[in-house]
Amino acid sequence: MWGQATAEPRTLTRALVAQRHALARLTVFVGIGVTETLQPAQGDAFNFKGYAAAGTHRALARAGLLDVLPVHYSTLPALIASGALRVDVLMLQVSPADTEGRHSLGLAGDYLHAAIDSARVILGEVHPDVPQVRSDRMLATSDFHVLIDAQLPPADMPPARVGSVEHAIARHVAGLVEDGSTLQTGIGAVPDAVLEALQGHRDLGLHTGAAGDGVVALAECGALTNARKSRDAGVSVAGLLMGTARLRRWAHRNPELRLAGCEYTHAHAVLASLKRFVAINSAIEVDLTGQVNAEVAAGVYVGAVGGAVDFLRGAAASRGGLPIVALPALAGPGTSRIVAQLSGPVSTARSDAGVVVTQHGSADLRGQPLAERVRRMLAIADPTHREALERAAHEHLRRSGAALHPIPSS
Repeated sequence: MWGQATAEPRTLTRALVAQRHALARLTVFVGIGVTETLQPAQGDAFNFKGYAAAGTHRALARAGLLDVLPVHYSTLPALIASGALRVDVLMLQVSPADTEGRHSLGLAGDYLHAAIDSARVILGEVHPDVPQVRSDRMLATSDFHVLIDAQLPPADMPPARVGSVEHAIARHVAGLVEDGSTLQTGIGAVPDAVLEALQGHRDLGLHTGAAGDGVVALAECGALTNARKSRDAGVSVAGLLMGTARLRRWAHRNPELRLAGCEYTHAHAVLASLKRFVAINSAIEVDLTGQVNAEVAAGVYVGAVGGAVDFLRGAAASRGGLPIVALPALAGPGTSRIVAQLSGPVSTARSDAGVVVTQHGSADLRGQPLAERVRRMLAIADPTHREALERAAHEHLRRSGAALHPIPSS
């Protein structure tokens, strides 16, 4: 196992790939990929296991080589600690030592905290571009079995391209967020657009799994202060930093940022204790009753169960909280992402449905029966698909045994 995304220790991972044929067959645990280190051809020596098929690691899934763990993100530390997800060798990217001789994990707390406690061997690489970030877990040189100077800097994850659709979605989301709310967002075009749309807000807080460059802009414009957080006041909390040098510079020795493990960032009790906690998550498709598929598109695993349910349930339990799923109404020309029946697994059950947002508006499904859910979801679907979706909804729900009264015209 190693740090995912921008926390990948690339000098060590490239050395492992180069030497793979000299080793017994290995199982490699992966998360989000932002480099080209791992390739399907390496299936000749590696077994690939992971909680997600995201970023460059989608190539492994397309080749049928990725064995997916369909688990909630909050359960990863316990799975690692119990040995159900065994980690023998952990490879880490860390910052130079501080004045007390401690190395920061720099860009990822994540599930690495549990792996540090469980791994038989810990290998590390140090690079001066890895920021020293206030963290729940710091490492001494003596904690490593081998510690080397990295030959490669941290990988970058540039901001996604944001278009008119994403801006429209973001405006609807921003209209739902109150000043003083604490935010959780993901990484990608819609989350980046939402952060940009929130720059006119005041005293926002951050408690999130992953943070990108958009968080820096929100802090620099004065909107992100964490001043009204009911927990960790004055401090942004994140499990993973996924961005560019801009994010690393902002994070370095920033007293208003703390890196935490997912045993904290995704814990239900922690999330429920945050007042006005707003969870903003994405999806591949959402059906007319609020079921969410965040894992499979066109028969290929491309996403994850991940932390969405953890965050949505946390927001639902938060006083004044808001669970949001935001997505474009269309996936390319002619394909609706609001569907009568999911084409993949149910990643989030309709019992956890909150507010669904597309560029056409928002549908608050909380406390609503099936007929009203369908009506509200039809209103935010692409207009060219609404009539067909309504017909399909009647037939699908009839077959499932649900009583669906006539749907008033939207």
